[in-house]
Amino acid sequence: MTKAYERLLECYQCFQQKISFKPKVALVLGSGLGDYADSIQVEATLSYHEIKGFPVSTVSGHKGQFVFGYVGEVPVVIMQGRVHYYEGYSMEDVVLPARLMKMMGAEILFLTNAAGGVNFDFAAGDFMLITDQISSFVPSPLIGPNIDELGLRFPDMSQIYNRELCRIIRDVSKKLQIPLKEGTYIQLSGPNFETAQEVKMCRILGGDAVGMSTACEAVAANHMGMKVCGISCISNLACGMTDQPLTHVEVQETADRVAPLFKALITESIIQMGKDE
Repeated sequence: MTKAYERLLECYQCFQQKISFKPKVALVLGSGLGDYADSIQVEATLSYHEIKGFPVSTVSGHKGQFVFGYVGEVPVVIMQGRVHYYEGYSMEDVVLPARLMKMMGAEILFLTNAAGGVNFDFAAGDFMLITDQISSFVPSPLIGPNIDELGLRFPDMSQIYNRELCRIIRDVSKKLQIPLKEGTYIQLSGPNFETAQEVKMCRILGGDAVGMSTACEAVAANHMGMKVCGISCISNLACGMTDQPLTHVEVQETADRVAPLFKALITESIIQMGKDE
């Protein structure tokens, strides 16, 4: 048994002592979306501080707690605030929450984020269904001794974003008449925003949106056999695509502006995922 797995088990045992709840869907809320959890039927909350050895987010606007409850009739666990590689955490820390939610019982990992658009067809406030990703610019969360209890040493990533879940999100967006772009998400380390040439590089590589999270979590979830889906809220066009300097305030303002539509899209998608399981 690896040290990473021992630590994961300690976190899980701590959860079991405090919460009796088995989620089907695990939802990670990105910047500006943290209050989504306030709108569901909440059964319990658990602060990250109450879990021994659990990493705690240092980013403003991230509440730092698990929320357990129901979206429609679907049992969910929601992360209000994730931890990022740029905060100085190891990649093991960054993906520990996803691994823990799988141990809680979650079969689906629904990732959301605020991202910069590198596709000239995108605009601030657009939603992008993530259909693939590039995570080569940050360390793989699977580096080091393999946790055999979780998955294979060399896991396949050919369908890292589950096609059936993507279909559900597409259908829901059409039903609700919420425009939905599609594309590839690139994770860079951050915390600085990208230079104009880095944005150009992302576009040349086939990226449509760039951010500082998500891809590593998707890799860890796939390693464990979870079904993964994700949506980016395009908070701004990336450096060099407009004359405006980039700020985190802009990211939060855009997310706040489109939050009602994003919440509707997430809610109905989760309800449909619960029916289809």
